[in-house]
Amino acid sequence: MTNTKINYIELPASDIEKVKRFYGKTFGWTFEDYGPDYCAFNDGSNDGGFYRSPLHTDSDAGAALVVLYTEHLEQVLDRVTENGGVIHKPIFSFPGGRRFHFKDPNQNELAVWSDQ
Repeated sequence: MTNTKINYIELPASDIEKVKRFYGKTFGWTFEDYGPDYCAFNDGSNDGGFYRSPLHTDSDAGAALVVLYTEHLEQVLDRVTENGGVIHKPIFSFPGGRRFHFKDPNQNELAVWSDQ
């Protein structure tokens, strides 16, 4: 049996250019366009993509939650809000660390955690 780890994540985006600006400015992600309705991203170690869609991810509705890691939780929270993200759940503690949830400009919910 081969190793079947998560390899790629795709998220919906009604405005692909807007989410590219947000993730590029906030997290330094890079992008490669594949036509007007799809762009791939790289966060420095993982790959994914945004596909044009009016839908969005929301863990309260049962969607999977993408969780990013940082050693500087408060700084990342500030960058999220400075670049147009909205804090959905403020920083809270959980066994093993702290995290917050945010919504990107397309209303996709993601989280950022730290063990610091």
